[in-house]
Amino acid sequence: MRKYAIMGVQGSGKGTQATLLARDLDLVHISVGDIFRWHVQNHTKLGAQVRRTMRLGELVDDELVGSVVRRRLDDHDWNYGFIIDGFPRNAVQAEFFLESYDIDGVIHLDLPDDEVRRRVLARRLCSRCGLDYNLIAHRPGNESRCDVCGGQLVSREDDTEEALATRLRDYYAKTNPVLDLFRRKEFVFTIDARPDKVTVQQAIRQRLNLPPYVKPSDG
Repeated sequence: MRKYAIMGVQGSGKGTQATLLARDLDLVHISVGDIFRWHVQNHTKLGAQVRRTMRLGELVDDELVGSVVRRRLDDHDWNYGFIIDGFPRNAVQAEFFLESYDIDGVIHLDLPDDEVRRRVLARRLCSRCGLDYNLIAHRPGNESRCDVCGGQLVSREDDTEEALATRLRDYYAKTNPVLDLFRRKEFVFTIDARPDKVTVQQAIRQRLNLPPYVKPSDG
């Protein structure tokens, strides 16, 4: 059983890299962002709270994140392990994570701020089906329309220069102490997140002593 956390600023490719690992190693990918987006799209009470926070360009409260993650991990549907992104968010959550789940490693995707801005401000979301696009890495056929359902592509409410600057400040203030805690226990594997997704995935697997990534054939 393998248990990993993947950490990095917005736009560093956490979801993409976690998905590739999870698919090949039969891990459950637990994405805090995906959980919250589901609640927003389904207009739950939690979703309304998250949406208000996003509009202000702020991060969701750490206590709320912690409770959501604990409930998800309590499902115990991760027979071969899991990879979680968006958690832990502070030192208290990190200590809980270490004590409760005997993790195998923390993948830290390192990305300079100027590249974060370039990637994040190019993100688009289908207003109808919720599919994610990026005008740099995952371009739609028509920059204004979803390839799948034809819905209008829009920027996320929190993808603005001002909101991104706030999130970056919050991220570094909260995440650096968490990484320092994990580094003291020699759990952190820092990966350069600037190259293409396959190169980054291969680097992750090499550092974690995992089987190399084999890109699926088109046919």
